[in-house]
Amino acid sequence: MPPAQRQFARLYQTQSVLTTNPANLVLMLYDGITRFLNHALDAHGFADEFERIQKMNTGIVKAQAILVELRANLDFNAGGDYARDLDRLYDYYLRRLLQANLNKSPEPIVEVIRLVGELRSGWAEMLRKQGADAPICGVA
Repeated sequence: MPPAQRQFARLYQTQSVLTTNPANLVLMLYDGITRFLNHALDAHGFADEFERIQKMNTGIVKAQAILVELRANLDFNAGGDYARDLDRLYDYYLRRLLQANLNKSPEPIVEVIRLVGELRSGWAEMLRKQGADAPICGVA
């Protein structure tokens, strides 16, 4: 992609993030986790070991950064048990990704992609039933 198009795409993405409601932003973050973990999985097949390790690490670390942000923005007062459950899920995902990164193993990555996909589907269904602008407990 030419630099001008890349810059326009980044600007569009930034505007999308800044103008969406928090509930839809969570969906975008789940999509980002999945995208970065798929990059890490793709790298697993690279023949060059240095490139494989570097690309896997980059994808995993970016996914972990999103999970840390999601976890940091949980509102335990408003979200109660739901927020605590999400906190435990995010903690589990982070630990599995740490194992994946230490061992350069694809199995934990595949597991987290599947689990985040299930969480995303449930979140999207909840939004559909509530209406996208309804307040969501547990999300700051």
